[in-house]
Amino acid sequence: MTINSYSSLCDDFCLDMYINTRLDLPTSRDTILTFFERIQKQFPLMSHFYRCETNTYCLEDNYDTGQERWITLEPNRVGSGVVNPLNLQDVFQQDKLVLELVPYMLGISHLDVDSLDLTFAMDFDYTGSHDEVIAEALFGSSAFNCFSDLPSAKPISFTPSMILALSEDECTQARISIESKTSPDFIGGYESKNKKQGIDDAISLCFTVRQYPQPGVRFDMLKSFEYQCRLAEELIAEKIGPNFILPLTEKIAQKRLI
Repeated sequence: MTINSYSSLCDDFCLDMYINTRLDLPTSRDTILTFFERIQKQFPLMSHFYRCETNTYCLEDNYDTGQERWITLEPNRVGSGVVNPLNLQDVFQQDKLVLELVPYMLGISHLDVDSLDLTFAMDFDYTGSHDEVIAEALFGSSAFNCFSDLPSAKPISFTPSMILALSEDECTQARISIESKTSPDFIGGYESKNKKQGIDDAISLCFTVRQYPQPGVRFDMLKSFEYQCRLAEELIAEKIGPNFILPLTEKIAQKRLI
């Protein structure tokens, strides 16, 4: 699947990368500003800089260009992403720049890396019950469907996720999750009155490939990132696309016709 394939199958698409560290990252004013200034030099449209209450620093696009770039610096991780990118290589160029800069600008060495995440996320707009769509599209012929013949039975909280080890040492892992925005909140076993209606929300599908450093092997962030990109694209084309994305889009289209 190409970037055009992703965009045509969902309403919003984003690609995120996170470098998770074992130690806290630098917090000095000069270090933070110099890092983001270097990013802005490469991507001049990223001019909106701010700090959140959680001591997270963010640099993002300040223009409506049809896609949104962002880079964050949190206490123990660095994030980089693009929403609705025009092509994957454009995203990878940004991510690689971050990976090249963090060793000498933020002091992140191979010893400090806890894991490296690459996430493909897709949103599917739907104003009805997200839980019903997910259950019918992905679990219609499974054991979870055995309750469907009960009077008035329908899914009201259905947000499946799974983590897989993709290597014998379990250092390479993948996580697939589908999130409903119309599930009720449950407090103490009872449905909260503040039920999230999710009328304007979307069903979210996230696929993450995570790489942990292998024991006794020096972790190369750039090399790992390139491998994770290839692996993620292969798995999306061979597994995620036909078994998750297409059933969801087909079920949404079917329900919209009813």
